[in-house]
Amino acid sequence: MSDTTHLSLPYLEAAQAQKHVTVNEALRRLDALVHLSVLDRTLTTPPVTPDEGDRYIVGTDASGAWEDEGGHIAQWSDGAWMFLVPRAGWRAFDESDGSFRVFTGAGWVAEPAGSGAVSAHGAAISFHVLEGDHTITAGATNDTVFEIPERAIVLGVTGRVLTTITGATSWKAGVAADDGRYGTGLGVASGSTLLGPSEPVAYWSPTALRLTATGGDFTGGTVRLAIHYVLLTGPGA
Repeated sequence: MSDTTHLSLPYLEAAQAQKHVTVNEALRRLDALVHLSVLDRTLTTPPVTPDEGDRYIVGTDASGAWEDEGGHIAQWSDGAWMFLVPRAGWRAFDESDGSFRVFTGAGWVAEPAGSGAVSAHGAAISFHVLEGDHTITAGATNDTVFEIPERAIVLGVTGRVLTTITGATSWKAGVAADDGRYGTGLGVASGSTLLGPSEPVAYWSPTALRLTATGGDFTGGTVRLAIHYVLLTGPGA
């Protein structure tokens, strides 16, 4: 009996007896693989009391019923483990940590958290936006609690004044090394916006955004800021 090329679904043979057996096997495989979501990808021993339909990516050097099945997809079906061999490009959601994984042909690697691309060996570029609200405190400058991530390449910062900034007549957005990098002469009224693209700047350590008052010190207000950045990931093997 021959199988389909990519999912190894069994074909019905001409004049085959008990056709329902073959059809049901194909449906079982489709049910396991379509919208693939696994409970875990690191276990090396099968759970003692799995529920019908539970799926896992088998961990490296697995033992017991999972021996020699490392990297394969295991589904508990009809009282037994069914194993499916992934192919390059397959994608799975890992429910244990909320990440997506992509099979490269050699192993499962993390899919970029934002939109982007990943190589066959896990090298990736990904695009992200980190957003946070900052309540302004009294003073000439304020640094945000949320930070530009380590090794991020920042393309710009955007924002909106949520509640009117008081004390200053305008403000600047940047970082300690350049307090106006992402905008100067910014409005203080509620609804005022910041659109601050810049030349790409790499930050080698976590870095807070700095808000600097002009025309007087800050006394209050709230702003929402978004950091637009790129992350690079090296090959995993």
